[in-house]
Amino acid sequence: MRRTAAILFVLGVMGLPAVVAAAPAAAWVQMTGAGAEVRAVSDGSACPALDVDGKPRAMSLRAGPDEAFANRICEAPLPKGAKHASVEGVALPLPKARPQRLVILGDSGCRLKGPVVQDCNDPVGGWPFAKVAALAAAQKPDLVIHVGDYYYRETPCPPLMGGCAGSPYGDKWLTWKAELFDPAQGLLKAAPWVFARGNHEDCQRGGKGWFRLLDADPKALACPAGHSATFAVDIGGARLAVLDSADPDDTHLNADQTAAFAADLKAIPAGATPVWLVTHRPLWEVFRAGSLLTDTGGNANERQAVRTAGLGQTEMIVAGHLHTFYSLDAVAGRPSQLVVGTGGDILDSNKAATPVIATIPVDGAETPAFAMDRFGYFVLDRVGQGAADDWVGVFHDLTDKVIARCTLRAGRLACVAA
Repeated sequence: MRRTAAILFVLGVMGLPAVVAAAPAAAWVQMTGAGAEVRAVSDGSACPALDVDGKPRAMSLRAGPDEAFANRICEAPLPKGAKHASVEGVALPLPKARPQRLVILGDSGCRLKGPVVQDCNDPVGGWPFAKVAALAAAQKPDLVIHVGDYYYRETPCPPLMGGCAGSPYGDKWLTWKAELFDPAQGLLKAAPWVFARGNHEDCQRGGKGWFRLLDADPKALACPAGHSATFAVDIGGARLAVLDSADPDDTHLNADQTAAFAADLKAIPAGATPVWLVTHRPLWEVFRAGSLLTDTGGNANERQAVRTAGLGQTEMIVAGHLHTFYSLDAVAGRPSQLVVGTGGDILDSNKAATPVIATIPVDGAETPAFAMDRFGYFVLDRVGQGAADDWVGVFHDLTDKVIARCTLRAGRLACVAA
């Protein structure tokens, strides 16, 4: 404090404006196609100080303040092999070349749109994302994968609705802070993240915040033309290929949307290493009615794009969008699919908590499927040290009880009730 005061005094005597980097409002590490990157939100008049292994590193301005985001978004690449990193004394998590434990979650924001509202002020019975994130952080993951839909607070809380009274809304910093950076504070400190763009981050809803804060591109793009480029993250034995599926309509074919997704598929870097395609909208969708599971046809534009571009070395698709948890095994030459859309937004059904296992026709092939609707998160652990590792996964609910167990072996995904 004395040092800061002295600097301000000297600057004042010299007649120079004081440039002060305040402690960050948020700081995190995210994976991009170029490696790990430090991001920070600063309320000060300059980017905060980044320290890596005892040496200062400059952060560059990603986006300056405006009416909706009255702060600075700053960024800097994190050197490979760094042992320690901090922003203004706030310690940052460091990436691992072969992460052993992954946390997967998604669809986490609190819904405020017209008459459809959640009790955003109730972290237990209304909007449980803070609890989901805290429980996930306690698992000490090496990497967090969020499959999109962070932003749901589009309209004001209705009058006389105490459960969401005072909630910020609209695509601005206060809303993003309430939706993601406050409730997930512990999980952001626990591990680097991979962020996928959801349809609620399209340019009609949360697109501005997405491109300022989370998009992996080194330059903050802008709506309405902004589109997140495909990028890959090598996790050792597998590559995450992250694709933007904010726009492909679920049911109506659109030539431009199909072509854009096909181009993104073709942009996945070639190689022999198996690919996990991380994208918000799943290719194949399953609807549950009681104990019955039905193929709803999936995303029309994505599936058409796959017919054009193929899926290459894709071993598994990791998605959200549907507010449920389900898995589809790999059959008929197509990859398995894991959907984890249970982070906090209203579930597809509050009457489908009991797991269901069935073999059903999906896209013309009999497919082993598992499904349930319950808030929670998924932990995926690596088994073995070979070039093609096996993985075991568990789904935890809000009591942190394990509800489902899964295995991924050579691309075959199987889940059962715990």
